[in-house]
Amino acid sequence: MIALAGRPSYLAARCSITNRTPSVILILEPNVDRSSDRFLQLTSHLETLENVSFRFHDVQGSGQVLTEVYLIGDTAKLSMEVMRSLPCVERAVRVQESYRILGRHGEEDRTEGFDYNGVTFSQDNLHVFAGLCAVDTREHVEIMMRALSEHGEQCTRMGAYKPRTSPYSFQGHGADCLPWVFELAGKYGIRVIAMEVTHERHIDEINEALESTGNPTGVMLQIGTRNTQNFELLKHVGRQKTHPVLFKRGFGITLNESLNAAEYLASEGNPNVVFALRGMKNQGGNPHRNMVDFAHVPVVKRLTRMPVCIDPSHSVGSREAAPDRLSDVFHATAQGVVAGANLILVDFHPKPTKALVDGPQALRMNELEWFLEDVAITRDAYVKRRQAADRILNESNS
Repeated sequence: MIALAGRPSYLAARCSITNRTPSVILILEPNVDRSSDRFLQLTSHLETLENVSFRFHDVQGSGQVLTEVYLIGDTAKLSMEVMRSLPCVERAVRVQESYRILGRHGEEDRTEGFDYNGVTFSQDNLHVFAGLCAVDTREHVEIMMRALSEHGEQCTRMGAYKPRTSPYSFQGHGADCLPWVFELAGKYGIRVIAMEVTHERHIDEINEALESTGNPTGVMLQIGTRNTQNFELLKHVGRQKTHPVLFKRGFGITLNESLNAAEYLASEGNPNVVFALRGMKNQGGNPHRNMVDFAHVPVVKRLTRMPVCIDPSHSVGSREAAPDRLSDVFHATAQGVVAGANLILVDFHPKPTKALVDGPQALRMNELEWFLEDVAITRDAYVKRRQAADRILNESNS
């Protein structure tokens, strides 16, 4: 919410629109000065629009802040030419998809991604979140984080809350493990931990544990596939703006339904969302745990501004290897990376046979260096593919 001196009516009348989504988006000039006369002229003009509300959203990029204005209501009659000519406005976009905030709407160069705790997440880079599907012992967590630190990694996955199919299965240590997990993350320079939440109180427990340990790390809140359409949870997670969100595709619904579900997060105020592909529940995927859906990586990047994550562990579900001695997890990872994935969520464990959750699919610690090397090889292939495309398309247009 914007605080403008002497404009209380603007704030009251124009910002109480939480449950409404934009039809037109104005992208303002970078680092716009909200105290300037030009900015006040813009807001004054927007206040005169009949049956149209608006709100502002800041996108923190590397070295600059981009501000977007969401126009909501009877916008069909608005002239886009007039909107583009307003003070401080760099571009105006008419919304096309139902996922209005997260969508691209035909604007290929719209800013995507975000910075969090010193780490940039975008559609142009790649991060590996290797770690424990479920936190079990302090010893195992420390082994994992030490190994990641030795290989220059800043991110991990650590499950404290585990929704399970059976009520008798291990449900995670919950809040009890958070303080020492966060302390170890700080000790080994881990900046972001992907951690699933299944209830709104888990966010409070994470925040309390971070504060009590001096905020040594950051947490990316993960929405698991079982909660993809738990809309009340999505609304609550979306209302908090402290942590970004890793949103997993629903394993039994369409891609479009999952993208609309992710929009719940952004519509409530938090657009810092990473979309994760984790395989579809389909018997055609046997003997894998799920049907690998990583061909949708470029589709999500084309339709939205979200960085795209792949979860090969939960897609494949085992450590089985082909005659080439590369495991199916390695091959599935390569499929996603060569298609342009931006984040890899992958299970490792110091002692997979002792893991309390998903031990059969967890890679071993002596495979970590090999896995990271294989990812780098595949990423290099993707970069070369992009360079070739740029060269050929530039030559054909010249």
